[in-house]
Amino acid sequence: MSAAARAAAIQLIATKSPIATENRSSNVPQMFGANVFGADQMRARLSESAFRALRSCMEHGQELDPGLADQVATAMKEWAVERGATHFTHWFQPMTGSTAEKHDSFASLEGGKVIMEFSGRALVKGEPDASSFPSGGLRATFEARGYTAWDPTSPAFIRETRNGATLCVPTAFCSWTGEALDEKTPLLRSSEALHRAAVRLLRLLGDTKVTFVYPTLGCEQEYFLIDRSLYLLRPDLIATGRTLFGAKPPKGQELEDHYFGSIQPRVLAYMQEVELELWKLGVPVKTRHNEVAPSQYELAPIFERTTVAVDHNMICMEVLKHVALRHGFQCLLHEKPYQGINGSGKHNNWSLSTDTGENLLEPGKSPEENMRFMVMIAAIMRAVDLHADLLRVTIAHAGNDHRLGANEAPPAILSIYLGEQLTEIVDALIAGTARGGERKKDTMRLGVSVLPQLPRDATDRNRTSPFAFTGNKFEFRAVGSSQATAKPNTVLNTIVAESLAHIADEIERLQGAKGLEAAVNEVVVELFKKHKRILFNGNGYSAEWHLEAEKRGLPNLRNAVDAIGTFCAPKSIALFEKFGVLSAKEAESRMNIMFEAYSKAIAIEGQSALSLARTMILPAAQKWQLTVAQSLLLAKQAGMDVKIQERRLRDMAARIEGLVVAIDELTGVFEHAEQHAGSPHEHARVYRDRVVPAMAKLREVADVLETMVDDAEWPLPKYREILFMQ
Repeated sequence: MSAAARAAAIQLIATKSPIATENRSSNVPQMFGANVFGADQMRARLSESAFRALRSCMEHGQELDPGLADQVATAMKEWAVERGATHFTHWFQPMTGSTAEKHDSFASLEGGKVIMEFSGRALVKGEPDASSFPSGGLRATFEARGYTAWDPTSPAFIRETRNGATLCVPTAFCSWTGEALDEKTPLLRSSEALHRAAVRLLRLLGDTKVTFVYPTLGCEQEYFLIDRSLYLLRPDLIATGRTLFGAKPPKGQELEDHYFGSIQPRVLAYMQEVELELWKLGVPVKTRHNEVAPSQYELAPIFERTTVAVDHNMICMEVLKHVALRHGFQCLLHEKPYQGINGSGKHNNWSLSTDTGENLLEPGKSPEENMRFMVMIAAIMRAVDLHADLLRVTIAHAGNDHRLGANEAPPAILSIYLGEQLTEIVDALIAGTARGGERKKDTMRLGVSVLPQLPRDATDRNRTSPFAFTGNKFEFRAVGSSQATAKPNTVLNTIVAESLAHIADEIERLQGAKGLEAAVNEVVVELFKKHKRILFNGNGYSAEWHLEAEKRGLPNLRNAVDAIGTFCAPKSIALFEKFGVLSAKEAESRMNIMFEAYSKAIAIEGQSALSLARTMILPAAQKWQLTVAQSLLLAKQAGMDVKIQERRLRDMAARIEGLVVAIDELTGVFEHAEQHAGSPHEHARVYRDRVVPAMAKLREVADVLETMVDDAEWPLPKYREILFMQ
C-alpha cells in the first residue's frame, strides 16, 4: 500500500459505470417470494390436510408431527432441486451477531447409485457441532454437541449464486442440555409469552374473537457504501469496519445536500439489484433513499411478524454486502465508519397485531377500541419505565457507543415520546378532567364518549427520542445498524408481556367490586401517574434533558460496559425466568458474551491503530519531514530567508514526536489490557477506560499530520475521496 496505490484507485473509480442488473423484471408480484417455500408452494405440493397442519404450526407455533415432517421435507427438497439446489443448510443465529450455516448435500447412495434425499428428521433437527461458538460459560469447550431445530414460523428459502443454489432452513440452536445457544430461541419464547399475556388481557376487556397475538416489526436499515478499490487501501476498515484515522474533509454533510437527494446512477444500479434479490427471497423491501451523510443510504421494508422480520433483516444485511461486491462497492454496516459525520442506525418499528387483522396500537374509532388502545399505551409506559436499563443493554456494544447521545442519534437515556395529543390525554386522565380543559364538567374516563377519537397520525416524529410513538407503532430508534434485531425485540416482547400480565392481575383484583370499566380506568390512571416520568416530548439532545432525567431518576448508562453490567440484575433474571424466556444461566452467558465482544472489538481496533500508525502514518510523516528539511537546508545555503518555514518544520517535528509518544502509550496500555486477569466485566472496563482514550489521543495527532504531509505521500485514502468518489 502506498500513495501510488491510492492514486491508482482514484483513477480506476473514474472509469467505472453502473452495472446492469441481471434478470431484470418489472413483474414484482410474480418475482416476489420465488425463492421461498411459502404458502403457494406448500399448497401446490402438499395434501390439503398436511398444508393446513403445517400452516397451523407456522402461524401458532404448534408442534410438528413426525409424519408431517417427512411430507414437508420431500416437498421442500423437490421444490429446491427444481430450482437448482444441490445442498441444504440449517440457517441459524448464534450469539455472534451474525448467521451461521453448514451445508450438506441432498446426495445419498442407494444400491450404488446417487439419489437426492431429504428426510423429515434432517429437516427438523441437525447437529452442526458447537464448540467454537461463543457460549459465555454456558457450556464447556469439550461439550461440542449443539443442535439446530427447524423454526416452522419462518419459511425456508433458497440462496442462489452464479455456481449453484442452497436450501436454507431457518432454525433455532441449542445445547444438548436444552439451553439456548442462539438469539432466535429467546425471541420465539418471548413472542409466545407476549401472545399469552395479550390474549388473557383482551379476554378481560371483552374480546372473544382474538385467539392469537403477535408482535410485528419493520427494520429500517441504514448503511454506507465505499468504492472497493478505496476500501482495500484502508486496513482499518477491513479489520474493524470503521476508519480509525482520517482528518475532517473540507466538505462533509454541512450543506445537507445528500439527504433525499438524487441517487447516483452507480448506486441506484446497486440498490435495484439488492431489491430484486430481496424480493425473490420474500423480503418486502419498499423504500430506498439517500441518508444524511455523504455515501450513506437507507432501505426500509413493509411490516411483518417479528420472528420472520428478524430473519429477513439478517438476510437483508447479507444481501447488501454480497451485491455490493458485484458492483465494485463495499457495504459498511458499522454504526460509525467515519468520524465527524452521522453514523448509522436501524430503526426498530414495533407493534402488536391479532389474528383478526387488528393492530393493537392503532387508535380506534369507538370508545371500546380506544379503551383497549389506552390500556396498551399504559402497559408500554410501565414496561419501558421499569425496565429501561434492560432495554438499554440490548443496544449496548462497542460500535453503538460512537453514536448514542451524539447529535445524530437518540441519547442513552431511555424515554418515550407520545406527542402532544396523547400526552394531553394522559394528563387529563390523571387529573380526571376532559382533555385540554374542554367540557370541564365531564370527567374523562376510559370507554365513554368523552375520550375523543384519535387520528392515526396523532403524533409528529421526534427524531431525538429513543422510543417514539409514530401513529400505530413504537419506533425504537437506538438500535445499531450492524446489530441483529433478535435481542432488542426479545426484551421488548418480554417487558411488555410482563406489564400486560400485571394489568390483567390488577383488573381481576378490582373487577368484582367495581365493574370492568371502573377497574380498567383505575388501573390505567394509576399506571399513568406512576410512570409518567418516562414521557418526554422535547429535545433529547439537550443538556437540560440530561439534568431533568436525573431529577426524574431515569437511568443514564452512558456506555456499553456500564449498560451490559446491569443485564443480570435480580429483577431482570426474575422477569426472564417468570416468562420462560431465559434461565439465569442463559442470561449470565449472554452478559459474558457481550462483555467479551466489547473487549475483542476494542482489542482489534487497538492492534489495527498501532499497525497503521507504525507502518504507514509514521513512515509517511517522517519521509515528508526529511524532504522538507532537505529543501530548507538547500534554500538556506542559497541565502534564502526560511524562518517561517523552519517554524512549520519544527511544528511538524513536534507532531511526529507526539505521534511516537502516543504510539508508545497505546502500546503500553494495550499490553496491560491483554494481560489483565479478571472477570469479563473487569476486562471490558480496562479496555474502555485505558485503551479507548489512548486510541483517541493517537488519532488526534495522526489526523493533524494528515493535513501537513504532502498529499502525494499520504498512503491512506482520505475522507474527501472515500465519501464522495463513487
